[in-house]
Amino acid sequence: MKKQIPNTFNLAVYADDVITVESTEQLLSVYQQASKQNLPILILGEGSNTLFTENFSGIVVINRIRGISVMDNRDYWLIKVGAGEIWHHLVAHLIDNDIAGLENLALIPGCVGSAPIQNIGAYGVEFEKFADYVDLLSLKTGQIITVQDGKYGYRESIFKSQYREDYVVISVGIKLPKQWQPVLSYGELKNFDRETVTAKMVFDKVCEVRRSKLPDPNILGNGGSFFKNPVIDKIQYEQLVLDYPDMPAYFQSNGQVKLAAGWLIDQCGLKNYQIGGAAVHDKQALVLVNKDHAKAQDVVALAKVVKNTVQQKFGITLSPEIRFIGKQGEIDADLLLR
Repeated sequence: MKKQIPNTFNLAVYADDVITVESTEQLLSVYQQASKQNLPILILGEGSNTLFTENFSGIVVINRIRGISVMDNRDYWLIKVGAGEIWHHLVAHLIDNDIAGLENLALIPGCVGSAPIQNIGAYGVEFEKFADYVDLLSLKTGQIITVQDGKYGYRESIFKSQYREDYVVISVGIKLPKQWQPVLSYGELKNFDRETVTAKMVFDKVCEVRRSKLPDPNILGNGGSFFKNPVIDKIQYEQLVLDYPDMPAYFQSNGQVKLAAGWLIDQCGLKNYQIGGAAVHDKQALVLVNKDHAKAQDVVALAKVVKNTVQQKFGITLSPEIRFIGKQGEIDADLLLR
């Protein structure tokens, strides 16, 4: 009998089996079981940032390898975290223990293991700023290797390429300077006084803003930000800003310009636009939601409309941030949305 796959889109999708593991030994055992049966295996945390386009013909493993340990030296807090810990719980735990640095990344959905893979980011901070190392388990050999250079980029890392197949993140090392420097360059955080602000104040504000704009997946199914913020060259930006002087833009150190995908979608008048049971969220256009018993096909069809409409209006191609999972495993989301 097939089992339902946990996913924050709350789609009715199923796998041959869904197994929760709490140790590397259990993980290897399940992998060996899948190999004997010649079944594909998929490792999930919370099932956020993931869209199942159909039922999965294999075994889904829910990674619940937990643990938070904190050491320190003169200048840094050195934190080792199990990949199955909930990311927001980690951020809140550190803030409660007066360890600052991750507050801008509060309320990002998903587990710690996803943080280096996606190089998660929000409010002017990306994971790579505090990345120390990532421990990976080779499912084929059972060996654990440590990778210190994640070759991070915008929502990219080496873990999406070189270590994509047959490796699983089991723990993550994070290095936080004891000399805290608040990052107040984004949104409502600009209103804080750098001299008096605390990490808890930043944490609370980020949580408040995210909760006001982003739907709770337990109430309205979604995978978080559906599209990446597009990065364009300066020439294209200078042409666009003539027609759209209020367009938000973030200038990059390499001379390129990052735009806000949500703003572009909103300018196309797509908030609340609905196909089947899937809709563009009415408060944050970057989020596609399961509004009324959506099917995977509804979400894919809606994403195509959003991508094509933005392309026609602005000449900018949006690329999904969400991982698309098909029958055998991850599939090319850009290809599917053509």
